[in-house]
Amino acid sequence: MAVDKRGRKLPKGIQQRYDKFEARPMIQGKRYLVKADTVTECQKAVTELRYKLEHGLYIEKSKLTLSEWFDTWMETYKRNSIKRGTYITYCRYFDNHVRDTPLGSMLLTSIRAEHIQKLYNDLVEGEYSLSAIKQVKVTVFGSLEQAVKNGMIERNPVKLVNLPKVEKKKVRIAMTKEQQKIFMKYAKDSYLYNLFALMLRTGLRVGEATGLKHTDIDKKQNVIYVIRTLNYENGTGFYEGTPKTKASTRVIPLTAAIVELVNNQRKHWGFKVESLDRYIFVDYEGKPLHRDRVRLEIEKVVRAIREDKIDFPHISAHVFRHTFATRAIEHGMQPQILKTILGHSSLAMTMDLYSHVLPETRSEAMEMISSAF
Repeated sequence: MAVDKRGRKLPKGIQQRYDKFEARPMIQGKRYLVKADTVTECQKAVTELRYKLEHGLYIEKSKLTLSEWFDTWMETYKRNSIKRGTYITYCRYFDNHVRDTPLGSMLLTSIRAEHIQKLYNDLVEGEYSLSAIKQVKVTVFGSLEQAVKNGMIERNPVKLVNLPKVEKKKVRIAMTKEQQKIFMKYAKDSYLYNLFALMLRTGLRVGEATGLKHTDIDKKQNVIYVIRTLNYENGTGFYEGTPKTKASTRVIPLTAAIVELVNNQRKHWGFKVESLDRYIFVDYEGKPLHRDRVRLEIEKVVRAIREDKIDFPHISAHVFRHTFATRAIEHGMQPQILKTILGHSSLAMTMDLYSHVLPETRSEAMEMISSAF
């Protein structure tokens, strides 16, 4: 009977090799190798192997590609353990950046660190941002880490690779005060005018703004409850998710100007009292607003501005969030308060995003206290 490194007897069929416990069961006339960190895990792995073989669920690791394993990992291990939006994001990044590459069709057992590095380098050459490359890393790392736990590969090659250096993109765009004024002037007849105005006054992400319901507006407490996002999945339709991070579920002070915007929007569509649990901002048919609708309406307003020979930059819905933050800092809002309103997970994130606004405000602050000395 085999013993472990400490001289303790091991169950029949199990032996210790280096820091791993191994079993080599003969199943259906074929020998298999199972490895695990403990005796209990090794026994469990053998039981699972027998079950999969008996039910036709086993796929030989030597024949499994990264793309095939990723699909199994997502369906078996991730579908019910992560948010729906995160699940969709994982699938989108893998499908767009990994599946159709040489790495996606490689056998799990053949993947080495240099293959991962090449994927990263190709993404850099494609001018993808560091955040996008990090997201790709998350999907590949997670799937291969599970493959290690399942004994399908010896080690996770992603751990041996460093993320490439990517030039930081330019400072996030925010409208100037004049641009902000021009945009809202040209948007006055838009059915999304109140949405644009609300995003400028709250810094809400577009999914948070389109997911707002009248029940989220608490006039007694003078707050807005940001508790959901409105998302869309092809083939399924709209669905509600939770905000981006734990910090993103938040309460924002309700001002008189915001109350007026909400009331104006309600009057715009003629909502009745019994409809208070519906979304505040909807399309012409009263249906939820798709992000593309918002994007197209923004582009429509910008085109109108440019047709009048006014120089105006290309902007996205996220620019309204950056514009709110910029105005807030310019008018003296403390970064810690801004962090809470924006729903950032850390003060460092807020400072990193909007540090370009601070030099001017610091100079003004110094001038204000100069008389004290």
